[in-house]
Amino acid sequence: MKRPWTLPTLLVLCGLVAATGPFREGDPGIGAAVVAAFAVLAALNSPLIYPRSVSASEAAQRSERDGRPIVYWRPGCTYCLRLRLRLGRGARRLHWVDIWRDPDGAAAVRAANGGDETVPTVIVSGRPYVNPDPAWVRDQLSPSA
Repeated sequence: MKRPWTLPTLLVLCGLVAATGPFREGDPGIGAAVVAAFAVLAALNSPLIYPRSVSASEAAQRSERDGRPIVYWRPGCTYCLRLRLRLGRGARRLHWVDIWRDPDGAAAVRAANGGDETVPTVIVSGRPYVNPDPAWVRDQLSPSA
């Protein structure tokens, strides 16, 4: 199982290394900007930007009760980040499963995608959709859907 904080940690470390040159050359403004840019990238790729992940079995039970979609995702996935950001506050209404933390979630994604761990995979009414349009996912949350 991969660690969700590996990529954000590496981004921060890379930012610190990249900023050493400007700091040594006496240009702290550029150095601070480099560190800030890498910190933003790290935050966007961290688990903090996503709603709390649940296990695949818990997400399935919750979805069965309330009819809300399940989103299988992983940290560092730009498509998952795009979906999360474009959903805005509505993202909290979905059930999010981090496939790097939940082997059953990873197995569900592989089963839905012919053996590939392609994310985001969104399950709506038992049917998988790979990398769906965020507007479509938002529509699935509306009461009329």
